Amino acid sequence: MTLTDTLNRPLRDLRISVTDRCNFRCPYCMPKEIFGHGHKFLPKSDLLTFEEITRLARIFTDFGVRKIRLTGGEPLLRHQVTTLVGMLRELPGVELAMTTNGSLLTPQMAESLKKSGLDRLTISLDSLDEATYQRMNDVGFPLERTLQGIANAEAAGFAPLKFNTVVRRGFNEGDVLRIAARWRGTGHIARFIEYMDVGTTNGWRMDDVVPAQEILDTIDAVYPLEPVNPHYRGEVARRWRYRDGAGEIGVIASVTQPFCGDCTRIRLSAVGNLYTCLFAAAGHDLRSLIRFGADDNEIRARIQEIWRARGDRYSEIRSEETAKRPKIEMSYIGG
Repeated sequence: MTLTDTLNRPLRDLRISVTDRCNFRCPYCMPKEIFGHGHKFLPKSDLLTFEEITRLARIFTDFGVRKIRLTGGEPLLRHQVTTLVGMLRELPGVELAMTTNGSLLTPQMAESLKKSGLDRLTISLDSLDEATYQRMNDVGFPLERTLQGIANAEAAGFAPLKFNTVVRRGFNEGDVLRIAARWRGTGHIARFIEYMDVGTTNGWRMDDVVPAQEILDTIDAVYPLEPVNPHYRGEVARRWRYRDGAGEIGVIASVTQPFCGDCTRIRLSAVGNLYTCLFAAAGHDLRSLIRFGADDNEIRARIQEIWRARGDRYSEIRSEETAKRPKIEMSYIGG
């Protein structure tokens, strides 16, 4: 059945955070000042089991979900995550994707993900300059190892790969052209993301945002671009292709060009809380329903109730003041 919210937006995309843990401390997501040594991550007993995740995902497909993305934290830190991929692969008519920082993409892991049925990989890559990359991950992780992880994903047959670059003023705006040039002509897709006020710990300011138009102008001045129609309603990245046929890029402009009106996403946290917006302050507890014996119809009714009441449009009303509102951290609900 088709399920729509108060703004007539259908439910199509489910993002599942499988862990709150990450081995990076990117300042826009898990700043070291907050998530440093001694930070207490969720105990394993609090996390949804693979069986619980798969059960919920199956119910979501009844409402028209056709794309599931596994996120974190860093999803490859979840023990035996490829088993979960294989379980979700059994759901009919679903595209299965994952966003990872690429640091753990060994040849064995990449091959196992592919064999388990993962359709697509998106890899976070905030710089192609060694010093900037290490500054962005803030744990001294070397760029070379991430590039090797990308090569391993290619060898395993993932194509096209997508690369997410969060562009932050004073950090890595100088990398935009370098990253565009690196993936031109490879069949892979670079995607540039405006720095957003997700959570409350990343110190977001409007002055730190590099607008999408500036990003596009930088690339277009060297490699002329033209717009491309979206693949489907709710596609968050606005697509642009090189006029010479060397591929395409994407730009995610949540700050300067909000796309709330077409948002079809819902997010399931690692502990089973459901969030109707990336900028939500609170979630809806599904884990308790499962663990206290609710049947599928009861869970289905609760999801239906939550989505039908949804009226989120945070990016359309964003200001310096709304940025100060309490919001769940991205590491808990995925990007």
